[in-house]
Amino acid sequence: MPTIKFIKEKRTLEVPAGSNLRKEALKAGVELYPGVHKHALLNCHGLSVCGSCRVLIKKGMENTSKEGILERMTPLHNPLMAMAKIGHEEEMRLACQTTVNGDIEVETCPPMNWHGDKFWA
Repeated sequence: MPTIKFIKEKRTLEVPAGSNLRKEALKAGVELYPGVHKHALLNCHGLSVCGSCRVLIKKGMENTSKEGILERMTPLHNPLMAMAKIGHEEEMRLACQTTVNGDIEVETCPPMNWHGDKFWA
């Protein structure tokens, strides 16, 4: 069975192959939503609209599902998601749209890259 290692939380979960990252994290009590999005009315409940369940896949991206059309469209209608993705294009995913097929390492609630090296490039 695949394992999900949550870096900040120092927790490892064993999940069935094909599991949804968001569902498994919430089931285990791992906090995916930053700031005001913790309130149930201020996130989209896994519909790929708000972009607040964004995570960085630090290891094992090849063990996740491919980025689908809903996930690719989120930055187009959500400017904060677009800003957050700058500098993390290859490792940022939405937990609600990510299927776990093998071992991965995940950083939850990544900070915005307002002044990072790649922001103004």
